[in-house]
Amino acid sequence: MKTQMHWYGFFGFAILVAWILLRGAASHHDVAQAQKENDEQSVHLITSLKGPDLYRAHCAPCHGTDAKGDGPVASALRDSVPDLTTIARRNGGLFPADRVRNLISGDEVLSVHGSREMPVWGPIFHQVENDRDYGNVRLKNLTEYLRSIQQK
Repeated sequence: MKTQMHWYGFFGFAILVAWILLRGAASHHDVAQAQKENDEQSVHLITSLKGPDLYRAHCAPCHGTDAKGDGPVASALRDSVPDLTTIARRNGGLFPADRVRNLISGDEVLSVHGSREMPVWGPIFHQVENDRDYGNVRLKNLTEYLRSIQQK
């Protein structure tokens, strides 16, 4: 009888350990699944730091490949998407580089637009990669690209 109780105790302990290990594996799976879903929802940076490449990857869906405000996502937005080739014209012939950079980064919000439908790219552009933060380089290069496409 004592030997039989010893075996029951051993099997009970083994079942408890197995249950703990299975819960840990399930928990690890849940964490891994949540991380995978989070990664799929997050915006991933492109490897290029060039203004035209950044524009195509992050701006063209709304503003269009020609920057006229007619990208494939534009029709789904509540407000009209601005023509980015007329920024200088709308500002007395001068391209307001600092203001454009601040709008892209999220440091400035246009209150006349109400809610901000344009994504704030600053935190995304400032993701650290290879121990470097290229956020300011991205913002500068994208701003310079927008300057380069202004209508004369």
